[in-house]
Formats: sequence, C-alpha cells, structure tokens
Amino acid sequence: MSAPSLRASLFAALLSLACATSASAQTPTRPPVGGVNSSPDAMIFYAAHGAEGACGPDCSDWIAAEGAVQWDTYKRLINILDRQQGRKLPVVIHAYGESNLNVAVGLGRILHDRGIDTSEGATEVAACAGKSAEECFALKRRGGPLEATLTTKNAYCDIACVFIFAGGVHRTLHAGTRVILAGGTIKNRLAPNVSDEHRESLTTIFGEQFRVYLGEMGVEPELLDMVDRNTAQQKATEVPASDWARLHLVTSAPQ
Repeated sequence: MSAPSLRASLFAALLSLACATSASAQTPTRPPVGGVNSSPDAMIFYAAHGAEGACGPDCSDWIAAEGAVQWDTYKRLINILDRQQGRKLPVVIHAYGESNLNVAVGLGRILHDRGIDTSEGATEVAACAGKSAEECFALKRRGGPLEATLTTKNAYCDIACVFIFAGGVHRTLHAGTRVILAGGTIKNRLAPNVSDEHRESLTTIFGEQFRVYLGEMGVEPELLDMVDRNTAQQKATEVPASDWARLHLVTSAPQ
C-alpha cells in the first residue's frame, strides 16, 4: 500500500465522511468480522469460483467484497490480494450499510495500483445453502476459494461502491444495476460530537480529496457534483445507465 493511501486510511480511522445505504439495499446483519471493536457488517473478502463466464468473458474466478467499508477494511483487502500468488482476480463489490468513504477511496487506490478490474454483484456461495448466517459467514471468513455464482438481481451500487469501483483498471456494470448517489456526514469513530464548523471544513477537505481521486481514475467530476448537491439537500440521485459511459464510470458497455 502506498504511503499516501496508508496515511489517508489512518486519518480516516478517526475522522471520516460516511454514507448510509437505503434500507432496501441492505443485507441482514451477520456476525462481526473481528473482535469487540469490529463494526457489524464490516466488509469481508473471499475468493470465489464459478462456471466459465460467471464473472464475465473468460472469467470464472473472482474476489467477492461484501459488507460495509470500515476503518480497517483496507487491511483485509491487502491480505486477500496478497494470497492470490500474483493472480489479478477481478473484485466484485456488494457494498451495503454505513460506509467510511475515505477508506473506500483508499480501497480503490489499492485496486488501481495492483491493476485489478472491478464489477458489482452479489456472490452466492453454494456451500451456504441451508446454513445459518453464522455458518455461512464462517465459511467465507476463511477466504476461499468457494464454489459460487454471481447474481445481479436488484444490483445496487452506492457512493462507497462507486469509490471502490472507480479504482478498477477495467470497470463493468450490468445494465440493471442501480447506481445511487447519496450524501454523506462527518463522523468521528472515537468521539461522536463534531462541531458544525469543523464538520463543514472537513466536508470541504474530503470533497476535494474525492474529486482529485475520481479525476485520477478518469471519472468525470460531475459525479461528485451530484454527491455534493445530495449532501446539501439530504437526498439521493440515481445515475442512469445511459450516463455511465459519458461520466467514464465504466470502461466498457453495460453487460
């Protein structure tokens, strides 16, 4: 992980711009990833294997990323990438819950630096059939590889998903995916009270950092303009598939 990315992740451990996914897009709560300080639904990563073409043309293996982006998520991403012995498996994102946007940007930078492709979708593990959420989670937590399929039914990519997704060298979305951009709010992981003045200042600082990041990934700044407006108006905006290519959110036509 590069020094700038590491510094950003460490800073985000305390103060961050967070987003919350709408309830309709969330997945039921599962056991925490870590110990007592682990947030519910924190993002996990595991290798998955499916039929030929399961994750795109000539693609049968991928890394599933599912859950909410938290202050230490970048550690788990680096770990799973390091375990692939040089293979650059695409990362398929299924983000939900309240996520740390600073760290989401850090994840995108890691993927970009490693030359990884990205997509969005929910990974359905075959061995989880008939098992409880706890048992299924225990299987995934080992890191795989696990036999699985990808589903894009009700596919949903929020702003945290977009930030991770933007780091992909090649970025693809299925035509039915809903890209929903909501606003964010400043939060301190260790102290919940942040003054209005400090919150406004940090929102501006983080916004500029996000704008630089998206520019470096080749994504049009108009995307962040939408997020800024949504933050001010406390609303969400859907980006239609017809705008994805124009905004350079994807690098190829929707599948």
